[in-house]
Amino acid sequence: MAQHNDLGKEGEKLAVEFLEKNGYEILEVNWTFQKAEIDIIAQKADVLAVVEVKTRSSTNFGLPQDFVKPKKVQLLVKAINEYVISNDMDVNIRFDIIAIHKDINKEFIIEHLEDAFYHF
Repeated sequence: MAQHNDLGKEGEKLAVEFLEKNGYEILEVNWTFQKAEIDIIAQKADVLAVVEVKTRSSTNFGLPQDFVKPKKVQLLVKAINEYVISNDMDVNIRFDIIAIHKDINKEFIIEHLEDAFYHF
């Protein structure tokens, strides 16, 4: 597997651990619908968090969260709509980003951006 794929998988694992440590129940990891993939679907109380995980080995080319593009947002909205309907859920939906990057000491820094973007 390519090194960037390994980094992405490691980032998703760290994000799941982070969310669980902060009281979230992980419902799905890498859930797909048509062309969309949701990295993590987690729930805390009545909030369903749709989490996009972005992991980078450095911030030399920008912050991880800067790489979530409008097309990805569209796909996430479409996919979570299907998920909520098919699971007959009555929840508030929030779109989050977990941005992960390595610092100068090669340690992972995790930033949880709640309500990172809104759906219309």
